[in-house]
This record gives sequence, C-alpha cells and structure tokens, in this order.
Amino acid sequence: MTNTSATAPEPEHNVRTEPRNRRRTVVKILTGLAVPLIAAGVITAGSPGFGQYKVKQGDTLSHIAARYGTTVKTLVALNDLPGNGNAIYAGEVLQLPGGPKKAPPRSTAAGRGRISYLVKSGDTIGGIARRYHVSQAYLLSVNGMKRSDRIYVGKPILVPVPVPKATTKPGKKKNNTFNGRIYADHVVEAADKNRATLKNRKLPSRGQIRSMIIATSQRYGVDPELALAISWQESGWKQRVVSPANAVGAMQVIPSTGRYASAIVGRKLDLLKPQDNITAGVVLLDRLTGAAKLDIAVAGYYQGLGGVRRNGMYPDTKRYVKSVLQIKTRLESGWNPA
Repeated sequence: MTNTSATAPEPEHNVRTEPRNRRRTVVKILTGLAVPLIAAGVITAGSPGFGQYKVKQGDTLSHIAARYGTTVKTLVALNDLPGNGNAIYAGEVLQLPGGPKKAPPRSTAAGRGRISYLVKSGDTIGGIARRYHVSQAYLLSVNGMKRSDRIYVGKPILVPVPVPKATTKPGKKKNNTFNGRIYADHVVEAADKNRATLKNRKLPSRGQIRSMIIATSQRYGVDPELALAISWQESGWKQRVVSPANAVGAMQVIPSTGRYASAIVGRKLDLLKPQDNITAGVVLLDRLTGAAKLDIAVAGYYQGLGGVRRNGMYPDTKRYVKSVLQIKTRLESGWNPA
C-alpha cells in the first residue's frame, strides 16, 4: 500500500532488465502494502551537512521540509519514504540534508510554540532563557541538553514562545491514520474517491480473482502460490479494498507502483480494473523474486527491498513475511479460502 507507506532491487519505492543508469528504490507503507517509489540520484548517508530529525505527533513532511530549508522531494529520496512522503509516523528519525532554518511557531503544550534560535557570539543558555522569559531548566529540557553541555555560535536552539489561540474552529479531521502511519489529506481523498468508485462497480468474486492471479503469475513466470499468498495477506483477494494510503485492490497497489509497472508492460495500467491491478502486483513481485531470495523478496514487497538491505527486517516486516509464507504453505497443500 501504500498510513503514512506504500520495492526495487539494488541498485536503487526492482530489476533485472532495466537500464543501469537509472536507480530505483521501493519502499513500503508499513501496513502490508507495497509502495514503490522510483527515484533517480538518491542522496546517500555520506552527504555533507547531514543531520537528523525525530518526527513528532502532528508533523507533516512539508512542514519539516520548510523548517529545515529543504524540499519534500529531497526528504523522500533521502529517507526512502513510502507513498512519496505521505506516510510518516511519530518517533521516526529522518535524515536531513542540512542544518535547521528559523522555524515558524509550532504548537506545544501549555499554549507555547517553538522557534529555532541560532546561537550568537556571547550567548549563554541563561541569557537566552531570560530573553524569552522561560526557565533555564525548561529550555534545557526542550533541547534535550544538560547544564554541562556547551553551546557554540550557529548552534540551533529550540526556544518556547507564546502561541496565540486559534480564532477559527478546526474542521472535521479526515481518517488519515492507519497502523500508526499518517497520510496527507489529498492521499486520503484520492483513496476515498477510489473506494466510492469501486463500491458502485460490478467486480469479480474471490474465486475469480484467484483464477486471475494464477493466470497472470504463470504469464510472468511468478510462483502462483506466492502471488496468491501476498494478495490474500494484502486484501483477502478483494478488489474493493482501498487503504487510507490509496493502495487499491487485490494486491494493494498504489499509483506510483502502477506507473512503475505500466512502464514495464508497455501500457498504462488502470488500478481500478482487477486485471490491471493484479498485473501491477505480479510484475512487482517478479522483479523482487528475481533480485532476492524468497523471504527477502516478500519482505521487500512490504518494507521495500532497499530498506530491508540497509536496515534489516523491522519487527512488523518479520511478522508479515512469516504470515505470507504460512499462507503459501497452506495454499500448496490445497487450501482454497475462495
């Protein structure tokens, strides 16, 4: 899929026959949904000026990019983010291409926000605290510092400042979280639209979806039981399933995956059409199994092959792989839930 999500072999959101001068990364919105992201010239961890930022509740990628003087596109490529950056979650640590810029006030508890203050010659923590009418202890706590820590000219310090109360009533919030991931409103809106479209369509039964997956897998040389297991784990062989990250259909394919698969098959795939949707998922699985052994390929469908190779399998990825392989074994023994 792809909350908020949403796999390519090295070299880096898969591939044995692609041009060597084009790097691809496939990432996963961690909901059991594959989220391929095609990117050229991905920034590496050795880039100068690197920093880190720990995502807080309520953050969006666009706000973080503005705060640190970069772009959403750069952060997506730098961190292999799923869903073109539509799925980040509290606690996630993002790599940054440079130092922080002065930030607009950010909401915090007790009616205060924070700005980023760059230390100047002669500054002290006590002086900064007095200037902004906060205690030294509070200022140190906000910045995760101890009294013994030194500050230096140019160091960014988060400073709590008063935030005026909002004068407008907040609108109704969208259901844009899924499995702990947060998705942008425009992604959720697209998902809602696709869900409504599919609701009014006559679609194949589970048994018919099963037959289509088998036939498509055989056409592309993919193990049918593996494709069936992935699809069952993702959607239960249902075309109407659409996640908040806009992962559509039986194999939970997001638009970027659809575009990637379209380039491979040589025509535009319509993810709302069951056969095109299954084709996109099977093509992705074909690339993964051609680039890695079985368990890594399955993990790559979920987490992204590049992410698995760099970071290993996350705990939820391990559970996903275990479940898919168990389903595959049951299917091979004759189990047919349709």
